[in-house]
Order: sequence, then C-alpha cells, then structure tokens
Amino acid sequence: MKTVKPGKNIYAAIGIPALVLALLVTGCGGESAQPQKTADGKPILRILTSSSPLAPADPNDKLILQRLEKKTGVHVEWTSYTSDVFAEKRNLMIASGDLPDAIFAAEYSDYDLLKLAKDGAIVPLEDLIDQYMPNLKKVLTERPEYRTMITAPDGHIYSFPWIEELGQDKERIQSVDDMPWINQQWLDKLQLKMPTTTDELKQVLTAFKTQDPNGNGQADEIPLSFIDKPGGENLTFLFASFGLGDNPDHTVVTNDGNVLFTGNQDGYREAVNYIHDLYSNGLIDIEAFQQDWNTYLAKGKDDRYGLYFTWDKANITGMNETYDLMPPVAGPDGKVNVTRNNAIGFFRGSMVVTSSNQQLEQTAKWVDQLYEPLQSVQDNWGTYGDTTQQNIFKLDEQKQMLKHLPLEGSAPVEVRQKTSIGGPLAILSDYFGKYTTMPDDAKWRMDLMKKVLVPHMQADHTYPNVFFSIDELDRLSTIEADLFPYMLRKRTEWYQNGKADQEWNEYIQELDRLGLQEWLKIRQDGYNRSLQQTGE
Repeated sequence: MKTVKPGKNIYAAIGIPALVLALLVTGCGGESAQPQKTADGKPILRILTSSSPLAPADPNDKLILQRLEKKTGVHVEWTSYTSDVFAEKRNLMIASGDLPDAIFAAEYSDYDLLKLAKDGAIVPLEDLIDQYMPNLKKVLTERPEYRTMITAPDGHIYSFPWIEELGQDKERIQSVDDMPWINQQWLDKLQLKMPTTTDELKQVLTAFKTQDPNGNGQADEIPLSFIDKPGGENLTFLFASFGLGDNPDHTVVTNDGNVLFTGNQDGYREAVNYIHDLYSNGLIDIEAFQQDWNTYLAKGKDDRYGLYFTWDKANITGMNETYDLMPPVAGPDGKVNVTRNNAIGFFRGSMVVTSSNQQLEQTAKWVDQLYEPLQSVQDNWGTYGDTTQQNIFKLDEQKQMLKHLPLEGSAPVEVRQKTSIGGPLAILSDYFGKYTTMPDDAKWRMDLMKKVLVPHMQADHTYPNVFFSIDELDRLSTIEADLFPYMLRKRTEWYQNGKADQEWNEYIQELDRLGLQEWLKIRQDGYNRSLQQTGE
C-alpha cells in the first residue's frame, strides 16, 4: 500500500532549459527513434522508472512484469534508478535530449506536468484514453471526479494517475498520517491510565522519564520522540488539542468554507508553547530535531519510546501489544479535535508519455492493462505464486480473486517494495470482496481510526486536489519556497527557546511579507473552483 505523503512541496519546478527542450522536441523522430522489436518480434518500449532499493535492479526480474510481458506481447527495456536519486536522474535525462518513450512512477508535480507539456516534451493523452484504453475509461466513467482531477486547466490530460480507494470521507485511510503510539506496557507497569488531557499527557511522560518503566535501573527511556519535519513521524497530531491543528499542507478548511493557513492561528502558538514546556522538562528526545528514519527506527525497535508517531506501528515497533493508539487528548479549553489530512488515495503525475514515442497506440494499450482490476491490485501491493520469495497474495482460481496472505511478522512496506511496481493503477472501493481482500494492515488501521480518531474529527471539509494553472503554480511555488521553511524554522526554534509569545507579532508580519495573503487567495480561489466543478 502506498502511503501518500503530502507534506513535500509538490510545486517544485524541474528547471529544464527551454532551448534544450525545443531542440530535443524538434529533433525527435529520426532514424534512431524508430520503433524497435525483439528478435521474436515483440515491440520494445523504453521506459524510465524509479524503484525501491529493496527491489531487483532490473524491474523485469519481478514476476508481475514477466507476466505482463506475456499478456501484452510488449517487451519493456527499463532504465531504473532508486527513489533517492530518481528525480535528479530523470531531470538530467530529459535535459540531455535522450527521451525515453515514457516515464513510469514518474512522481511529477503539477508544475512539472504543465511545464513539460508547454515545452512539448510530453503528449496529451485524452484521445489515447478514449480510443485504446477501455480499462481506464471504465474507471473514469464510474468515477467522473477523477477525470476532472486529471484534466489540466487547458483541457488536456497529460498523465496517467495512481488511484487507491481505502475508505471514504473522514474514514479514508489517509485522513490521519502521524498517529500517536503510546507504550501500553509502561502505562501498566506504572499503573497509569491512558491520558485524556494535555496536562495528563505531561504527567504520563514525566512518569516515563523518572520512574524506570522498563525496569533496567537506568534512565534510558525516551518519553516522547518524533521526526521534526512534515509527514507521518511528526508530533503535530497534538496541535489539534489547541484548535484547528496542523497537517502537512498547513491548510485547513473551516466548516463554512474558508481556507486557512494553520501556522498563523492562536491555537498553533499555544501548541508550540506546550511542546516547549515538554522540551524544557526533558521529556522530548534530544535527537528529534535532526534524526532520520533509520535512527528513529532503531530506537523504536528497542522499545525505548514512551510515545512516538508514525503511520503504522508495525513498521517501527512491530504488530504486538506493547504500543497502543493514544486517543486525542483534550486541550486547556476541554475540547477534543483530530485534524484531517487533505491527502486522498490519488496521485496525478504517475506516468507520462514523451514526444519521442513512436508507438503511442501500443503504449496506451500496454498502460491500459495496468488498470485492469486484478492487475492494478498486484501493481499496488505485490503478486502471487512466486516460489523465490514471500508472496502478498494467493490467487483463488475459481473466483478469480486475490486473497491477502499473512505477512508472518514482516514489515508490510518491505514485502511490498520487493514485489510491487506501483505506477499508474486504479483500485476502487467496490474491488474489495470482488477482485481482492482488504489488506490486513489497512483494515486494522481503518478500524482503529474509525473507533478512536474519526469521532473527534471536527472539520466537515478538507482541501481538494486542485489542478492549478501554471501561473498560479508559479506564484504558489515562489511563495512556499520562503513561507514554509520560515514557518518550520521558527517552530523548531520556539520548541527549544520558548519565545513564541514575544516574537509572535513579528512572525505574523513576516508571514504576510513573504506572501501569505496572496497564497491564501490563490488557494481559496482554487477551492471555490473545485466546488463549482464537482457541483457541491
């Protein structure tokens, strides 16, 4: 299952020189770009992709792709880079003029798509979809909102999307990212109840620090840890106790439809002050402001945390009874809130077709197979019948249904990264029970959210996945390049020095100087347009 991480700045430009693009676009179509075939007559597509370091270096070593080649009669020559260097290699390849036929798992932002389209490096896809792609066309017919979402402001479709429906509205799996996991064994050992207020949480963390809950006679417990950047390991879940809270986009929508920036709200300042109080009392991991995932994970595997944050505890402390999901705690005003993320199981820029592609029909038909329901399920999670490694599924031949197998203690993300391919796919809610079972970890997480978190979500609306124009994206990216880093830098400083109150007015003025009001207007206009497009 792919975790959507909306915290990264999705408006970052790729900076391809226009002259280079002009040369490569006008120069394509020569002898060297003619379609190629294998010795046994299969058409060859040259596709660039990104992949996990855990996966085979050659994607064709994956059973999913071997089966896909037999099914489609198309051979793909992959150029694959690990995800940590993919964006850089992708941009260099395009700037060099050596365009592949397509880019798979492209991770392109909206700005990237519109810039590449404007410069002629990628081609519109709507005609290919309508003529050659019955599987994708069926998805877009059943869910017309997705066609709206993938259509650019100029009316064209420039990319194939990734779609994963796991729950709806407040109950969708992406509604909360940074879930708080508390050490239930330590609570039991110290005969403490689950905290219900911010004051009680401080008392519990203090007991974790001072009363040796792991019983080894050493003060080596870490009461609270996190990774201080937007995403699933941040502690901003706690901000909702003081008002609207925060999310990776720093954008919330009030129940009367006003788009707000989280970082200039009074409740945000109160939350920062609360974190400073915990910090000043030695209750926060001193490495929290610099640590990376591997450091965070290592301490988690040793059960050193009293409270930590992540998407799924199985990936850090294991699927056991040591840690439980902590319910949201009431703030000083007695109110309980859980801030909703704006993310949904949707990514627009999952695959593009370049202007050097001489086999558009063949490419479209190959991509369309990725949207066939049983194929999409495997693309997203992994496959069945692999005799060389652990399988995600067992295929029920009679029902033609993929059933999830137990993961046998393995981290879900690791098993999937070895065998799945990601990229363009669609898994709709009505596929479950028909084409596949719900993944055990997803069902477990969604059931837990529904019981513990969803009842406390006060917001009726989230910010939609708006496809802004290139001019709007230019302004948003320019403003965010200064606005977000400034906000996050001040927050980290205030966690540690406690000067939020005395510096607040100056901070608010600086946010406005950096373009906050223009940013809010663009975001509000986009929200209003989205309501008109969906008829809400």
